[in-house]
Amino acid sequence: MVVNHSHLSEFIKAVFLKKGMSMQHAEICADVLSFADLRGIDSHGVARLSGYLRLIDARRININPVFKWEHRKKTQIRLDADGSIGLVSAHYAMQECIKITHDYGTAWSGIFNSNHFGVAAHHAMQGFPHNYIGLAMTNASPLVVPANGVERMLGTNPICVAIPGKNGRSFVLDMATSTAANGKLEIAQRSKKSIPEGWAIDSEGLVSTDPKILSEKGSLLPLGSDAEHGIHKGYGLGAWVDIFSAVLTGGSWGPWAPPFVSFLQPKIDAPGKGLGHFVGCWDMDGFNDLEETQNQLDAWMDRFKSSQALPNSEVLIPGEPELKMQNERLENGIPIGSEVWQDLMNISKELNVKL
Repeated sequence: MVVNHSHLSEFIKAVFLKKGMSMQHAEICADVLSFADLRGIDSHGVARLSGYLRLIDARRININPVFKWEHRKKTQIRLDADGSIGLVSAHYAMQECIKITHDYGTAWSGIFNSNHFGVAAHHAMQGFPHNYIGLAMTNASPLVVPANGVERMLGTNPICVAIPGKNGRSFVLDMATSTAANGKLEIAQRSKKSIPEGWAIDSEGLVSTDPKILSEKGSLLPLGSDAEHGIHKGYGLGAWVDIFSAVLTGGSWGPWAPPFVSFLQPKIDAPGKGLGHFVGCWDMDGFNDLEETQNQLDAWMDRFKSSQALPNSEVLIPGEPELKMQNERLENGIPIGSEVWQDLMNISKELNVKL
């Protein structure tokens, strides 16, 4: 099934409205999820909709939160998200950072008592209209082992840095700190394919290619997969995200991070509240003349694009494949797999929302 982007966004918005969410919050949720599908990040788009509804029904997501802001320093703020869906809380925190950056050149927000915030790039790229560099990260369901470990201690803990360029060309690095995100395993399950070695291990620490291994007490591996390939680097990055997102903010860190996945339940002895996020931005003009900086960024991208590539390959700039996919899907529509489409049909029927 291939779906028009605007139609998909309208359906998502209607579903959240039906669950009692405000129009403004429903529009933000629809924008974030359809943005992920547009850019080819199918693991974080409409395929996640039923998961959010499950958490709403379990009262783990508060659809009408009352945000509590603490402006602790001129450029450092904290948001108690009151159990909000992270799609919304991270959006508002980034907007607040943008306002402060107008005056001070930078701003940062820690967020706690939140939930899954979707694709990190959507939040980081909010600064683009103002020529601000954006950063967004979040901790997540504890599915990833530390280096040399077999106990699930970290999430896939994504990081995104987004640097606005000229004429729609930008640098957008959006990456999990695990070798693969959980959503990649879900896509493999739906496609009935094995996963590559190095993505996951079973409960005994043995390499697994089973895409269902996480629901069978297996774990994801940090970026690098093993000592010979730098597993300590992925572990270090994931730990950084966990500390910035939850330890610094008052969120639940490490194995206490409230899970999004259905096969894990929240732990009752958590040291903090909810998931944590960390977002912020810098004014590019604060480092050098804006035009000069963007000219240099353009030249940087041109030089890397023209560098020698492997046979039948091309050197890519972070964010380039997603932008190409976005343009293609805006023109031709977003493909929806049969299992996800059936899921949406079930939602449509249950909530009486036209699909």
